[in-house]
Amino acid sequence: MHAVLVAPDSFKGTFAAREVAAAIARGLRAGGRGAEELPVADGGEGTMDVLVGAVGGELHTATVSDPLGRPVEARFAILPDGTGVVETAEASGLGLVDEEERDAWAASTRGTGELIAAAAQAGAERVIVTVGGSATTDGGAGALEALDEAGAHVEIDVLTDVRTPFEQAASVFGPQKGADPSMVKRLERRLHRLADGFHRDPRGEPMTGAAGGLSGGLWAQHGARLVPGAPFVLDAIGFDERMRGATFVVTGEGRLDEQTLQGKIVGEVATRCRQNGVACHAVVGRNALEPFQERLLDLASVTEATTLEELEEAGRRLVECPT
Repeated sequence: MHAVLVAPDSFKGTFAAREVAAAIARGLRAGGRGAEELPVADGGEGTMDVLVGAVGGELHTATVSDPLGRPVEARFAILPDGTGVVETAEASGLGLVDEEERDAWAASTRGTGELIAAAAQAGAERVIVTVGGSATTDGGAGALEALDEAGAHVEIDVLTDVRTPFEQAASVFGPQKGADPSMVKRLERRLHRLADGFHRDPRGEPMTGAAGGLSGGLWAQHGARLVPGAPFVLDAIGFDERMRGATFVVTGEGRLDEQTLQGKIVGEVATRCRQNGVACHAVVGRNALEPFQERLLDLASVTEATTLEELEEAGRRLVECPT
């Protein structure tokens, strides 16, 4: 008998993807449904754990700089094929800085560069950098400086869940990192100065504004490839094969909004399910989609849940869905 495939992303800042998957699966099993847990990610926070959980690998730690230059223990991974995985949030994440000490001007990606160098020193010739959840808007200057100082020559793939270009990084993401309107203007001017000095100009290029321009800096100066995160992760963990063998799929993330239609995990999972004739249900923290936008995703149902108990109950209610 086929099982339900439970494939949610994390609920950012609340629950990891594996916690969400486990809660929904408990509800399904309590109602007599088989459930296979497959936590997923879109290239942002949690991507490293999803990749290691699905394909294996080793986790390492290194002492690097946090966004304000303080030492922090951060993890990186080496996958079975020798590829390194570095998560920007581990070293340069907004969660490492208390709200009252957020400094959008001073926050640096240096620690992320140090982590990339550590992965290279551990033997990785290629490093996947996931760029969600940063505290920074330095255009990648700190990371590039750290890579240069370490003499790290490594192939880089940057996974991103946004298409924002470099020059819009400050206006789009700066306010959530503590920047007021005047600071946003200062940050914009700094990004333009950086772009003027790069080997190639990241302005106007989709995906170069992720993590306050870190993706653009690595692309412009280090020749990094920019890769949409959701499809990359789903391919890497063998989602399609498992989806085609499932009774139906349950996916989810913290919020459904317009970004969901532009590469977030629920949109990518729903599209793949529709193309293969497999029903797809979503369990989310908040559904902010208009009815027309929701129809574009062709989801069989959308359920809001904000606690582990509500996620489990959502799983129980999905037991009655047709096979």
